Amino acid sequence: MLITPARLRSLLSGVLAPGGHVALAALIANDDFRIDGERVTLTVRIDGKDADAWEPVRREAQERLASVSGITSALVVLTAERKGQGAVATEAASGFAALAGIRHIVAVASGKGGVGKSTTTCNLALALAGMGLKVGVLDADIYGPSMPRLFALKGQPTVKSGRVLNPLEAYGCKVMSIGFVVDSETAMIWRGPMVASAITQMLRDIDWGALDILLIDMPPGTGDAQLTLSQQGRLAGAVIVSTPQDLALIDARRGVAMFRDVGVPVLGLVENMSYFLCDACGKRHDIFAHGGARREAERLAIPFLGEVPLDMEVRRRSDDGMPVMIAAPDSVPAEAYRLIATGLRERLQGLQPAAI
Repeated sequence: MLITPARLRSLLSGVLAPGGHVALAALIANDDFRIDGERVTLTVRIDGKDADAWEPVRREAQERLASVSGITSALVVLTAERKGQGAVATEAASGFAALAGIRHIVAVASGKGGVGKSTTTCNLALALAGMGLKVGVLDADIYGPSMPRLFALKGQPTVKSGRVLNPLEAYGCKVMSIGFVVDSETAMIWRGPMVASAITQMLRDIDWGALDILLIDMPPGTGDAQLTLSQQGRLAGAVIVSTPQDLALIDARRGVAMFRDVGVPVLGLVENMSYFLCDACGKRHDIFAHGGARREAERLAIPFLGEVPLDMEVRRRSDDGMPVMIAAPDSVPAEAYRLIATGLRERLQGLQPAAI
């Protein structure tokens, strides 16, 4: 049977909003549904102060949608507009008990796209895992999820119980991404509240278990998604990734400012695509200039964690789902990632007695 918004609304007619007097179907419209093949997302707009009361309703609606023949993945998200603010923001629907077993949560961010943030996150995670740490990666880049490709992961997360999902695993790391539940060729035409709500659910509804560190691959920029993660993600700190040229550093500066404004320590700056070593001539070429991130770190009084060269193997291995930390652990880029991981670990050790 064809899956349509009207049909899905009718299936939710028996789900009652808090108070038990109004059906959920009467409070949502057809355009609140997004149907991508066999995957369905429903956005329900609520008053933020009623978030706790709405959580059982959200869970029941999601279970009903997931039970429909032909639907392989159902996601119901709650969004709310905070009074006194012009922008729409997402309220936390409940506490994040799933994060209780994680010692440190670190955001890997950039002020702009195209600087290699996701590749850095992946290889940094693998470098930390190579030190014997229990590591997870949350791909919070809703519009451009990269972790499924970088970790060569396919399929959907399994359900542990109720709404709680098990993350996928590869190369010794636990991984969760919106890319596991949305088709890779689907355009994510979501407004800020929908993105923030989806991120909130990935924080809350994933069984990460006991981890030494969870790296969050942040979306580029400084918008709703970044604020949601900064305010609700219990971040120990953030790592900023930039390339050496001035235009990228301007955006990196904004990222540093945002984290400082919300009280998240900036643990360090990484210069990606720092230089190029020519395979043919063996000469070093500073394609995007060099050393800009180090100078910026000094200017901003934050640690400089290291520089990663522009390397064809990193690009090729990443596209193949075989990160350079796995495919070429003795290479120059792999050694660079290990040095960055060591610096990050040292910074975390200085934060609190229970550090890794």
